[in-house]
Amino acid sequence: MEFEDRLTIATPEGVDLELTLAGVGSRFTSALLDYLIQLLILGALALVLGLGAGLNPSSGGYAVAIWSVLAFLLFVGYDVAFEVLASGRTPGKRRIGLRVVLENGGPVTFPASAVRNVLRPIDLLPGTYLVGIASILVSSRNQRLGDHAAGTLVVRERKALPPEVPLRSYRRDVSAPAWDTSGVSTEEIAAVRSFLARKGSLTTNARRQLASELAARLRPKVGGGVASESPELFLERLAAAKAERT
Repeated sequence: MEFEDRLTIATPEGVDLELTLAGVGSRFTSALLDYLIQLLILGALALVLGLGAGLNPSSGGYAVAIWSVLAFLLFVGYDVAFEVLASGRTPGKRRIGLRVVLENGGPVTFPASAVRNVLRPIDLLPGTYLVGIASILVSSRNQRLGDHAAGTLVVRERKALPPEVPLRSYRRDVSAPAWDTSGVSTEEIAAVRSFLARKGSLTTNARRQLASELAARLRPKVGGGVASESPELFLERLAAAKAERT
């Protein structure tokens, strides 16, 4: 059983983004699942290349060389590919409910993922992940050496969130509703516009959390607001309504 470590990040919109950091146990379990998948892939490659019983001596050296190169590329590229293309989640992390993000809560980038995974062999020393485990235990943000160098965190998914659905993009031509926005201050509408302008750089979870908290704060201040609208659509229409009245 792990105690949850929570990290609160102050956003430009004035809303605190709360992340739950992954601990040693869940990270080790997800890494073990990923290593098992990689071992299965390497075993399949060995069979395809004819490595094992009945190996042709004349081609054995070439087969071993090809297998070694592919094994290296798999070890280096597996985590980077999944983290960049699958929103910070390898198959093991997805199964356990973890995700790699930047320290500001944004989605992990290719350079950051490459740095954290190039340094993985150091965290694996002396072969049982002892260096990485020790780094996680002494770090205030549960970061291994690769995370420190890359500026990344491994966080738990927010299980209470509904299933992911496509989110609307910010549309400046959205129709302005007939709302009374006089109760919304200049600072508050600036926070809304800041969120709408940068939401594409946020992870889905962070984007949903910020939209929900901003909308919950501002709905009571808007006369004629429709409570059934999604938080993000409400913020888009609020920005349009405020712009029309200024």
